[in-house]
Amino acid sequence: MLRKGITESFGAAIHALNTNQLTDGVINRSKRMILDTLGVGLLGTRTAVFNKALVYSQLFTSEERSSVWGRSDITLPPHYAAFVNGVAVHSMDFDDTWHPATHPSGAVLPALLALAETLPSQPSGLDLLLAFNVGIEVQGRLMRFSREAYNIPERFHPPSVVGVMGSAAASAKLLGLSPAECSHALAIAASSAGAPLANAATQTKPLHIGNAARRGLEAAQLAQIGLEGNPAILDMDSGFGVYYKDYSPSAMPHPFCSGFKWILEDQNVAVKRIPAHLGMHWVVDAALAARGKLENTVGNFDLSQIRHITLRVPPSKYVNCPLPATEHQARHSFQFNACSALLDNKVTVASFNEAQINRPALKELLSKVQVETPKDNQPSFDKMYCEVEIETDQGQIFAARCNTFYGHWRKPLSHRDLVEKFSVNASSVLSTKGVEGVIDVIGNIESVSECSILGSYLRMTSSPHKQLYSTRVW
Repeated sequence: MLRKGITESFGAAIHALNTNQLTDGVINRSKRMILDTLGVGLLGTRTAVFNKALVYSQLFTSEERSSVWGRSDITLPPHYAAFVNGVAVHSMDFDDTWHPATHPSGAVLPALLALAETLPSQPSGLDLLLAFNVGIEVQGRLMRFSREAYNIPERFHPPSVVGVMGSAAASAKLLGLSPAECSHALAIAASSAGAPLANAATQTKPLHIGNAARRGLEAAQLAQIGLEGNPAILDMDSGFGVYYKDYSPSAMPHPFCSGFKWILEDQNVAVKRIPAHLGMHWVVDAALAARGKLENTVGNFDLSQIRHITLRVPPSKYVNCPLPATEHQARHSFQFNACSALLDNKVTVASFNEAQINRPALKELLSKVQVETPKDNQPSFDKMYCEVEIETDQGQIFAARCNTFYGHWRKPLSHRDLVEKFSVNASSVLSTKGVEGVIDVIGNIESVSECSILGSYLRMTSSPHKQLYSTRVW
């Protein structure tokens, strides 16, 4: 079925949006997103999957070079800088999550910063902010073309589909492409979209974000030199509609019409407190509350007291991992995260290292877990809940339920806690001057004359022997 004019409307809107249309609400929310993304990306440069992506990317050369975050000694061709920085952002599943479900920032920011370094005239901070928000906006609108997208995904990882489109739109905006070229950038990017959920909980999942950043940037640059795709790619069920069972697209309002409003104005993002799949945040908070009830009654937490643990969670196969063997499986395991919280009274970055995963005490606790999926517990990040029930050998029951965790879009992190999260993550890589410089630049990004100043702070590295894992307790 062909619905005329939708792709054309997106191309026209991407081209026409200007900095005057950035509202205070959108500016403030997107600055928080950018700061958080840089922090988790910097921390992610200390991971094995990032290092493998970096080794691969160093095989390629070009005259144009862009920076690798937190590495003052390495530059890469722009596409590969976007790729490795994108991989770093999602390497620990620590990046922001939107609703409908996707990780919006990681696919866009690495592409923009890599591209900005290659442009003959350095973009201002406001130019960067506008292009970033264009990339976020396009993702938000595409996700709303399907009711299926509102639930925890079943078939593909959402940022691999909408992320590459957001990267293409943002890159097209920064390049100043014409309306037709913006439409073609989306069409080109659509042919690089899609990744199966079977690669969740593996080292390949972070590549979904890296590939989205890289391929979106590539699509915009191909459109710039005249490559064309289907000019109705968003209009067609056989176009972008192949990714959704219930595809129902609608035109993007022109920015100069009264009907335009940024989606980010109404729909905030979730900022994660622990490096794990978003659903884990509910179960961790519920487990900590249940443990607290037990200690208030019994006096202490002793593993031998526990006879049985019941988790009541929404149905989702790819986050049901009873006995995780790797950090990536652990990040996608309701069981692991609940038991880690019960055992340690906290979950931190360090909770996912190999030694912690393989502890006999944790494995013993995991053996006592049963997962239930109540019919009223919907597989939606907006409507789900998690309950943790502990039964002791004496038959006592201690239960707690989490409906909204701290960091969710309904209960956002305070500015202080968000900056602290960034500082803890970034200080594993950057010097104090670098950390403070990034905070200052992002805090005032709309007033920065050249965004290249941000790159200079992102290269101010500290000692390579700094501790990798934070002990920050939330």
